[in-house]
Amino acid sequence: MSDFATLREVMVDTQIRPSDVTKFPILDAMLKIPREHFVPRDKRDVAYIGESVPLGADRVVMDPRTLAKLLDALDITQSELVLDIGSGLGYSSALLSRLAEAVVAIEDDETRVVDSEEALQDMGLDNICLLHGALNEGAAQHGPYDVILFQGAVEDIPVSLIDQLKEGGRIGAIFADGMNGEARIGFKREGRMTWRFAFNATLPILDGFRKPKEFML
Repeated sequence: MSDFATLREVMVDTQIRPSDVTKFPILDAMLKIPREHFVPRDKRDVAYIGESVPLGADRVVMDPRTLAKLLDALDITQSELVLDIGSGLGYSSALLSRLAEAVVAIEDDETRVVDSEEALQDMGLDNICLLHGALNEGAAQHGPYDVILFQGAVEDIPVSLIDQLKEGGRIGAIFADGMNGEARIGFKREGRMTWRFAFNATLPILDGFRKPKEFML
């Protein structure tokens, strides 16, 4: 039987700290949130490897290093409201719940919503609102948000979703470009987004966030 507490410490010491993630709240959350509870049961033994864990249907639990670096770049505070898009089995939302005041998590697979709700309740995390719905629609009824974070890659972000971000708010997303990708942090100023490069990363593209195909005549 795996010693998951030790594996969490090894993950932080060998994957997170060497990636220049040094903010105590992030390190503390990753040490305390049991990642093995938020991956498929048959994949718990690989919960702490330095790779994304497949969920099926081209969805994953983001690898710890990439997620930690995104959280570090977003610099979330305990007074902020976060929208977690594509929350999967709830690992990212659990981490965010320790960094932010509250989290709204949206997932488009009903089975994953039920499973993540059970895991989050077992941990007593009561500042997460978990919703089932289309990822690209967000959750305007609970916004506007200080931060929006994507648990998968995007090619394009709908304006209707950017409208759910507060003025001065941030978006953390991995933009796909063919076989390549890069993490970017976006800042909303006067209703418009400006983006800065954070680091290179690749993930499967989330449903609803592909660029419309251009038709040639």
